[in-house]
Amino acid sequence: MLEPAYQVDVVIVGAGVAGLSAAHRLTSAGVTTAVLEAASCPGGRMSTEKVDGFRLDRLGQLLSMSYPELRRTPGLGRLVLRRFAPGVLLHHDGHRQRAGAPAGGGSARGALHVVRALASAPRGTTAPAGRAGAPLGGAVDQARLGAALGRIAGTPVERLLARPELPAAQALAARGVPARTVDGFLRPLLAALLCDRELTTSSRCADLALRAFAGGRLSVPEGGAEALPELLARALPPGTVHTGVRVTSVSTTSVTTAEHGEIRCRAVLLATDARAAAELLPGLRVPDFHSVTVVHHTTDEPAAAFSTGTSLLLDAERGGPVAHTAVLSNVDPSRAPAGRVLISSTVLGPPPDEIDTAVRMHLSRLYGMSTRRWETLAVHHTPEAVPAMRPPHDLRRPVRLLAGLYVCGDHRDTSTLQGALHSAHRAVSAILTDLGAAGSLHCADPAATLPRAA
Repeated sequence: MLEPAYQVDVVIVGAGVAGLSAAHRLTSAGVTTAVLEAASCPGGRMSTEKVDGFRLDRLGQLLSMSYPELRRTPGLGRLVLRRFAPGVLLHHDGHRQRAGAPAGGGSARGALHVVRALASAPRGTTAPAGRAGAPLGGAVDQARLGAALGRIAGTPVERLLARPELPAAQALAARGVPARTVDGFLRPLLAALLCDRELTTSSRCADLALRAFAGGRLSVPEGGAEALPELLARALPPGTVHTGVRVTSVSTTSVTTAEHGEIRCRAVLLATDARAAAELLPGLRVPDFHSVTVVHHTTDEPAAAFSTGTSLLLDAERGGPVAHTAVLSNVDPSRAPAGRVLISSTVLGPPPDEIDTAVRMHLSRLYGMSTRRWETLAVHHTPEAVPAMRPPHDLRRPVRLLAGLYVCGDHRDTSTLQGALHSAHRAVSAILTDLGAAGSLHCADPAATLPRAA
């Protein structure tokens, strides 16, 4: 029999969340798809290391329950998100003060909800509302903040994107927000959400991050970050995902692999990180990156010894290397064995010398307890963790390079899980339009012509 003109409709290079979610949409449309991944397992940067019963995320990504693409992406119906306590805890001058998104709407009622929540927080956890030097000041400042968060949660995205674009730090200073609120709350919060300690990110991206924060609780996937790509991979048809396959070149009608030669297709979607995509397509822009280091500790002290509960703890004073930290086993008990506590802390930017010592000293102040007996489980440093989104930043970078050649990932949208999933959604729409595919043409079974799925 004659060989088919192509072996599969679409080849996707990269099995991160963008590539896997694109594969779901394509296969749902009847388009045969093969996902090629150079690593030994899918997931990309959303990976989790297992150490002695602990589940340790390499990147420590914070997700928002308000991300629309989490609800829209096929295959994520069984994803379980473990939520942090509402808002965040701010550490300042030995005290902690809670700041959270309002209950709704940005109305006076929403602002009043914030003030009441602050007033009713557990003793020893939240600084007195009127205490001099508190990160958010008194009740009036807190009410204003609550109303502002409520307003941004209800603002249409199009209006946010129409605002003048500046570096986030400059935009905050220019909007008349009290300096105490900027320095004590917005700076540490946005640094955590954007992985950008100096807030050089586009103000439009910062506004989107604040909107997501105000509209839904921060969360992490149950069982570790890898749970999300694992769910996507398992829900694909057998034979779709192929690991340990290195792509060496691409065109509009084929990809060449180091292990299996040429694979012919009707379209190619690059779903790798920005640098790997540029290596396959010279001339593709490579952004700057923010580096992230995640330090995981454990202790046999009882979880009740930590007064932070399930809160995300930020340093309003920026008095050490840790940008944010949490007793993650309180948020997601599956991440630590019984009787042990997992504390995960994130350092933004270049890590300091003797990072474990510096982090321990900082955590001792933040948690108000000795860290001498804590055991270091892992230190994960990722130099190119998050693409930088400095202004001017195109939030909808083209995903269609040529008819037959497409690219997606967080470097084409916002540098978040929402951005990665949304860019994949856009790329699939372009592919289906170009292929004229209400369904695919019949072709050879990709499982028969490609290496076996892991």
